[in-house]
Amino acid sequence: MHSHYIKQTRLRSSNTARNGFTLMEVLLVLGILGIIMAMVVPRILGRQKGAYEDVARASLSGLADALKLYALDHAGDFPTSAQGLQVLMRRPSGKDPAWKGPYLEKEPLDPWGTAIAYRFPGTRNPDSFDVSSAGPDRIHGNQDDIGNWQK
Repeated sequence: MHSHYIKQTRLRSSNTARNGFTLMEVLLVLGILGIIMAMVVPRILGRQKGAYEDVARASLSGLADALKLYALDHAGDFPTSAQGLQVLMRRPSGKDPAWKGPYLEKEPLDPWGTAIAYRFPGTRNPDSFDVSSAGPDRIHGNQDDIGNWQK
């Protein structure tokens, strides 16, 4: 009976000793994960910036379509800069029988959360209107702006 007890104890101790990971195995896995992340994260961040710019251009295109629809209802006249984009969402306070909106459901924001700028007549498009996103720095009027004058 004594030898049976020793055999069982040896089997248990050899099984329990191998239930966990060694420190070296854990460090090796963490090192491999770190290398993979170092290769993948910069590529993802670079694509995210480009994706935000693409979303901004698509938003400007949709806004331009809403402005053109407004102009169709108003004998070709775009909203003035003073009216701004608000006239696309709410009927003007005065009577405007041509207004068939809302042309937009909510205030247009760029992917960075900044309001879209509107100007009519445009400074970049003098025969039409300018709509622009402030870009990643959220400041209108500098080099990272994205506007409907860019191709």
